[in-house]
Order: sequence, then C-alpha cells, then structure tokens
Amino acid sequence: MRDTLRRTLALGTGIVAVLAAFAGHATAAPPPPDAGTPTPMVVGGTQAAKGEFPWMVRLSMGCGGAMLTEQLVLTAAHCVSRTGNNTSITATYGVVDLQDTSRVTRTSTYVHRSPTYDTATGGDWAIIKLGSPITGAALLPIATTAAYNTGVFTVAGWGATREGGGQSRYLLKANVDYIDDTTCKNSDPYYADLIPAAELCAGKLAGGVDTCQGDSGGPMFRRDNNGAWVQVGIVSHGNGCARPDNPGVYTEVSTFAAAINQAAANLGGTPQPPGKVFENLDDVAIPDAGVAVYSNVTVTGVTGNAPSTLKVGVDIKHSYSGDLVIDLVAPDGSTYRLKSSSSSSTPNVVTTYTVNASSEVANGTWRLKVQDVYSQDTGYVDAWRLTF
Repeated sequence: MRDTLRRTLALGTGIVAVLAAFAGHATAAPPPPDAGTPTPMVVGGTQAAKGEFPWMVRLSMGCGGAMLTEQLVLTAAHCVSRTGNNTSITATYGVVDLQDTSRVTRTSTYVHRSPTYDTATGGDWAIIKLGSPITGAALLPIATTAAYNTGVFTVAGWGATREGGGQSRYLLKANVDYIDDTTCKNSDPYYADLIPAAELCAGKLAGGVDTCQGDSGGPMFRRDNNGAWVQVGIVSHGNGCARPDNPGVYTEVSTFAAAINQAAANLGGTPQPPGKVFENLDDVAIPDAGVAVYSNVTVTGVTGNAPSTLKVGVDIKHSYSGDLVIDLVAPDGSTYRLKSSSSSSTPNVVTTYTVNASSEVANGTWRLKVQDVYSQDTGYVDAWRLTF
C-alpha cells in the first residue's frame, strides 16, 4: 500500500485511483509511476523569493528536485520509471515563477534509479543527468550523517496548495517539524510499514502544513552547523496532504549518501560538500547610468583566508544585463571583477561566479558593487551570497 500515496498524480485512468487514495479509500495499488507523470505543492506555505533557494529544480513530469552537481539533479525514484537513457525530461532552473523568461532549461540524457527502491531496504531517490551542465549553478549538498535529521526543516515546491488541487506556478516554501519514528508509526495505520532506517517523518501533527501532490522529489533541508543549507530528505509519500496526525514521509538522505555520491561519481559528477554561507536578501536599487551601488555581507567565524574557489552567487533583476558592471570588493578594499559591460540584451543576471580570493582574510565586510553604465534601463540587486 505504500505506493498508493506516493506524492505523484497519475494521468488518465490512474487519476481516479490516486485521488481516491488521497481521500483514504484506495484498496489497490495504482499503476507504476513513470517519467511522464505529473506529481504532488506545498500546503500552508508562502511564496519563496527569487534566489532564496537557488538550487531548486522543476521537472517536466511534475516532480521537484535539487542540483547535486552542475549536471546532475537529485529527485525521487518514484518520479522516474527505470535506470537508463532518457531524453524525455526537461529540468527548469533559476526561477521562482515557472513562466519567468530568465529560466534556464536542460533536457535529460540519463536516469539512475535507486536499485533498492520499493524493497524492504527502501531508497526513494534517483539522479537525472542533464544534456549539458548549468555552469555556475547553485548546488545543495546532501547530509552524510544523521546529525541533522532532527529539528525544524524547510520544504519547497511547485505542487498543490491543497489535497487534490492543481499545481502551482510559483515556488512555495514552508517549515515542518521533525516527528520521531515511534510517533509517526502510531499516528495512523498508514504509517505502520515506515522504514525507520530509510525514511524520515516531518510535518505538523495539528495539520495544515505539508508537502503535497507535485512536490515529489523535491528536497527537505535545514542549516548545518556552518550555517549552510544541507539536504536531509526527499519528498516521498504521505497520507493525503496536511491532514492532522498524518505527517509527510521523506527519504532519509544520510542513509543513502554513500550510494548517491557513488552514483554521481559514476555519472561524471562530484557533489559539493557543505560550505558556510553568508547572504543578503535586501533589495538595492540600481540607478540608470548612475553611480555604483553596494550590498554588504559580513563574514564571521571563518578561520584564515578565503578559499581559491570562493562562490559568489548573484541574483540581479535588470531589463538589459549588458549595461551592468559587477565587482566583488574584499574587506581590505581589493576588487575582483565578476562581470564587465557588454552588448547583451538578455534580462537579469542570475548566476554563481568563482573567485580566487585566497589572498584575502575571510572575516570582515564583503561588498557586491554594481553599476549601470548605459542609459534607458534600470533594475535592482535582489539577493547575493558568499559560500566559503
């Protein structure tokens, strides 16, 4: 019965069985999910800001995912049908609004589906390889120990805002609480076959907040001890959406971290280890053909110098990106050119730059300097971050 409530919404005749399952009346398992199946939106959530969770990915079969490397997306096994060549999936990256023209898309070439999925071992995870890397993409590291499998988690997705509802155009987010295995198993007969070593429960026992149809495969994440986001779960299944005493069930990523990392290495990617992140989400207006503006980030608690691979993630809204000159200014005033002006007419600058800042002391106030050097177009710094 576990598959009857996978957070995937089947097409055609399968929709009747799945909707009945969410109503609590299913007595038979639905057809196996496949790569063309749309899935479960966050119930009780709020809209995420552009760039807030820059590694989020929407997959064309209706699932979510997160960038594991610049060319690999981590998602749920039940979102795909099998391991092998697959060119049918489109991944959308870099936007909150799925209709945003600045979105970045890639087509899949291969899928690796967990070989232990749907066995007593569990393992609802899969990796989708994209046709080409998304250079500079923000990555979400995975937890490699159980140390972060507790507390308050964040979930995000483009799924349904209510049980049986339609999919969302905008990325929504919500916080959910860790629910221990015993409480989860005793909350409803549905959870009797929970696999404690492979699954985590999270939600609100009072109801009202949960992942739902269309959120499948998306990450559940929290801050680690360095303040960086780390993925602890993958949206897997649940008994309806946001019902009282019916939490969501998530793949326990740390249990499968070694297998995930090995599969990623086999596919030609090396996942990024967790780092320490400092960010500024305050908007700063960029005047047309005006003076440079600055947005500050104060770095503390980092030993020694900045790395030779300092990641500078920027999210700048501007109607003509070629107008912009962007620099990173170190605490001692040293300037590192990130972007020069150009003739590019494409809007916005949403990317991650890598800077060799190994000669700079890490702690102190770093500044993003942005100047519009041509007339007619304006914009603003939406967000930026440093990852050490």
